Amino acid sequence: MNNSSLAAQAVAKGPMTAAPPSFDGHGWLVVLNLAASTFACVVAIMFAVDAVRAIRRNWGSDRRNHPVSIWRYAGLCFALGIAITRGASATVLWNWDPLNPAGTGWFLTLQRFLDPLAMAFGITGLGILYLTARGMVPQLRRRPLPIQLWASLPMLKRPAGIALLSLIAALGVVSTR
Repeated sequence: MNNSSLAAQAVAKGPMTAAPPSFDGHGWLVVLNLAASTFACVVAIMFAVDAVRAIRRNWGSDRRNHPVSIWRYAGLCFALGIAITRGASATVLWNWDPLNPAGTGWFLTLQRFLDPLAMAFGITGLGILYLTARGMVPQLRRRPLPIQLWASLPMLKRPAGIALLSLIAALGVVSTR
């Protein structure tokens, strides 16, 4: 072992399991967490990219305090927080290898360093919503409310495909370890 980090030492001294010992040998739980974390990270990145594109496209015309802008900024913060935290979690699970404690320890440590950044984005998103609620609620209560949720359901085809592919990949990885 060429890495003296506490995380690497814990992996080296721990049981030689196909997944972190906290899963207690439940392969189905590893599959579920790996698929869900991968799916959440990819979908959050997709949302973040879409939000950034919309912000850039409307930069000259949207006011920073307009409800649409506030919605985009809050959504971007939440998406980045989810992408970072679930991406780090998925990376640890994808790269779990008790035969390489230095590498596994590095990913475990990286995950802990990314946690505060993910929380900062989440708390910023909550702060945006909280601070703007006084002005947003009256805006959202205006009639007519033109949101047709069911008409937008076809937009979920790509995320559903990503969820299925994430599950298939997780099943493949966990069953071949």
